[in-house]
Amino acid sequence: MRVSKLSAISLAITLVMSMQAQAKAVTTQDVTANEFSCEGKTTVPIYEIQGAGEMSPFIAAGADESIHEVTTKGVVTARAERLYKGFFIQDPQGDGSPLTSDGIFVHWGDTAPAEIVPGMQICVTGKVQEYAGFTQINIAQQQQFHLGNYVGELPATPLHIADGQSLAEALERVEGMKVLLDTASDMKVTRSFSLDYDSYRNNMVLSHKAPLMKATQVYAPLSAEAIALNRANIANQLVVESDYKAEHGEVPYFPSFNADNGYIRVGDQLTNIEGVIGYSYEQYRFMPTNDISASDFIRHHDRTVAPAIAAQGDLRVASFNVLNFFNSEFGGDKNPLGHNRGAKLESEMLLQRTKIVNAMAAMNADIIGLMEVENNGFGKLSAIQNLVDALNAKLAPEQAYQFVKVTDNDGFIGTDAIAVGILYRPAVVALADAAQIIATPEQHVAEGALTRINEGVTETNPAYHKYQRHSLMQSFSINGNKLTIVVNHFKSKGSGCLEDWLSFNEDSEPVDLQGKCNAFRVSAAKVIGESVTGLNGDVLVIGDLNAYGKEDPLAVLTDYDASLTEHVIKTASHTSLNGAEHDAQGRVIEKGYGLINLNTQAHGPATYSYSYGGELGNLDHALGNTSLAARVVAIEDWHINAVESSLFEYSSKYTGDLVKSDNGYSSSDHDPVIIALAYPEVQDTKDADAIMTAKDDGGSLGYLGLLLLSALGFRPKA
Repeated sequence: MRVSKLSAISLAITLVMSMQAQAKAVTTQDVTANEFSCEGKTTVPIYEIQGAGEMSPFIAAGADESIHEVTTKGVVTARAERLYKGFFIQDPQGDGSPLTSDGIFVHWGDTAPAEIVPGMQICVTGKVQEYAGFTQINIAQQQQFHLGNYVGELPATPLHIADGQSLAEALERVEGMKVLLDTASDMKVTRSFSLDYDSYRNNMVLSHKAPLMKATQVYAPLSAEAIALNRANIANQLVVESDYKAEHGEVPYFPSFNADNGYIRVGDQLTNIEGVIGYSYEQYRFMPTNDISASDFIRHHDRTVAPAIAAQGDLRVASFNVLNFFNSEFGGDKNPLGHNRGAKLESEMLLQRTKIVNAMAAMNADIIGLMEVENNGFGKLSAIQNLVDALNAKLAPEQAYQFVKVTDNDGFIGTDAIAVGILYRPAVVALADAAQIIATPEQHVAEGALTRINEGVTETNPAYHKYQRHSLMQSFSINGNKLTIVVNHFKSKGSGCLEDWLSFNEDSEPVDLQGKCNAFRVSAAKVIGESVTGLNGDVLVIGDLNAYGKEDPLAVLTDYDASLTEHVIKTASHTSLNGAEHDAQGRVIEKGYGLINLNTQAHGPATYSYSYGGELGNLDHALGNTSLAARVVAIEDWHINAVESSLFEYSSKYTGDLVKSDNGYSSSDHDPVIIALAYPEVQDTKDADAIMTAKDDGGSLGYLGLLLLSALGFRPKA
């Protein structure tokens, strides 16, 4: 057992107090100057106060406080200076029942006297309270307590979650107790140390058995399965939170936290940590009482230096959101809005670029679709040129990249400060046809144009002027085959659209769990689907669609069929496209566009490239037409970002003195998605024409078919 600094100090204070007591022959009551005594009072065991239900049996239904005071006693297990303002006590014997807790929090209201330290016996009298769902004894007004002897710190009780029991149910049985998370507890990191928007404090979140998966990643919105998984996720969270607000860049209970070998990844199993169980902001919280080291994390899926598929297939295509790579503030060209969403210091930008370059070099992709690169053109001072120059400086000439240039619209892709882009290796693929910008819908609604009834009151809408980033389409030629890549970055889930206002979701998560502006993303998906329908050759739609695997935009692009489900999918209303009216009213989608979700095809729906709110899922997708899907050798979400700590990213705003690393981990907040494809090399143009003719006449040959042709005389690529 590791003893925290607080515990060590507490023990030292207690020993000094003990020696003083022996020398002066005075009682603890004399030392504390507290005249209260529990002698002669009827004491109620802690476990009876806690009871077997969610609320204390001493509190009447509908009330939050007991009518009468109760007296109880126990051993102090932890002080809480700031988070709860009081101390935790526990019955050293308990009642042996798994249904009742042997510990409870004593609310002091301020910093408790210094002599109340772990290991001291104490008796308190106060009313029982249910404070925002947390059972406690409130002695803040009269502070009736009596210290006994120092008996030593109590051992922590290993946390055990029984079969058929939720984590929340298990935690209710140990609320207020000192517990140990050991190997058998099987607690995994589901959110690394970062900001909790509810408490506005930095903390970490654990879940039982596995990290949480976003419900709409694996199940259709509003389905019974999605609703059940969302409820299960809510009940499967334990926040690990220090008593005090952590300094920037520090994990209080993990002093050796660092970017190279002291990291925390989502999915890691946490062991050998002790703490007390509290409850606040509608979540159970674990306040550590000891320090841990890197060896206390069991890393089931540790870092890898390169993707497993980095050398597979004849061609590799990747999708990579590069987290606002901007250079306009450091000598680069300006973007249409004049905004800088990226690094605020040149040193941060250089670190960001190095991390991205190191990640890209390890990916070894032949085509890379980019999101969130600054939309400042394609000149010598553009962000994409800056990135490519740095990337090529790290590579051999035959591995070098160029970028796809756009000449329309003065070289801008849309009007946002960020845009999509495409890098490619001219030694592997050649451009076929000119690049094409696919414009996406806009939503414009004048203030007061619409009304809604809110609790009997008629309200008019605020103005809505919403835009989406345009998509980029480029065709390539490889070994006599045509491959068309469409790179996308759909509207984010955070900013509200008209449909959110109409559904009273402008300030909350919609009930279907798809985030805000979902219908607006459906509008974009419909445009992309129409743009790729009927294209010759292989088609691959990639990018950050800001929609999880089973959400409406993915359904529209893939296998949605309105006749097979009660779930209705509609586009956004009041939209325009290229300056012309598009959908005045939301349009019902009847059929999807038939693309194949390549990740789902290879691995099933439970894949991920992003983490938000402690839940994993895929926002970054690879969708192919039938012929492209048949060429897939492998696909991988390379987990270098989604499961890593945001504290290791380039920004120093909230990281204090934390030393950063230039490795590829936390180079972004999205994982790159890499697709390995089969494009066997053929001997001459006539052979290539034969393959293309066979595809046109007989549909997709598939990877095995291509290999068969190779065996019949076509020479495979070395």
